[in-house]
Amino acid sequence: MSARTVLHDADITRALTRIAHEILESNRGSENLVLLGIPTRGVALAQRLARLIGEIAQTSVPVGALDVTLYRDDLAKHPTRSPHRTDIPDGGIDGRTVVLVDDVLFSGRSIRAALDALQSIGRPAAVRLAILVDRGHRELPIRPDFVGKNIPSSRQERVNVRLREYDGAEEVTIEA
Repeated sequence: MSARTVLHDADITRALTRIAHEILESNRGSENLVLLGIPTRGVALAQRLARLIGEIAQTSVPVGALDVTLYRDDLAKHPTRSPHRTDIPDGGIDGRTVVLVDDVLFSGRSIRAALDALQSIGRPAAVRLAILVDRGHRELPIRPDFVGKNIPSSRQERVNVRLREYDGAEEVTIEA
């Protein structure tokens, strides 16, 4: 398989910095903000965004993880998925603005599952979506609020996000 790199280390950093500024602007600051990463790589991205927002706004932003495995509608097709840990920050999500963070937005099914999972935990004032890569091909009416990069791709291609925390590398590639 041939892979081409579409985002390098500096591109990812720049995209996350822009997203952090956009989140702060949209929320009018960091008050009542909670970031929840969708495992696996969404968690690392949420932690990075929380760090960036903290540096920009001189405050700390609660960050956690939201496992969506058991809320997915494709468990019958992919029964070997192993659940990850859901970690909701102290103070919960009720009445707060929750920003869901994931690495790649494709069909929208993971985000639908995340919305269902959120509903079982509490009632946020608003839910926003931050995505590093939007590759299109939505099957559900889901649109991100904050996007690092729109990368048109065919359904046959695979978009791979590699992050230092998990992969020891920092890049986004597309495989034919």
